[in-house]
Amino acid sequence: MAQVLVNFRMDSEDKKGMEEVCKELGLSMTTAFTIFAKKMRRERRIPFDVSVDPFYSGENIRYLEKVTSEIDNGSARLVEHALIED
Repeated sequence: MAQVLVNFRMDSEDKKGMEEVCKELGLSMTTAFTIFAKKMRRERRIPFDVSVDPFYSGENIRYLEKVTSEIDNGSARLVEHALIED
């Protein structure tokens, strides 16, 4: 099969992190991307779940803006609570 060169940009920290993981797995980044491409081609889908972080939902942003406003204008009721750990 003919080989082609594929170029794209990515955040330098993401690249560094991916290189570290690939090294731990004994893979090159080229091999990792090739595995991804073959799996995507075979399954006709992105081979992992892609979702939006609910923290950035409109509803949560509005809530955070409301709380920030209450803190800024002095009407917030701040209560100490125990830390919940998973």
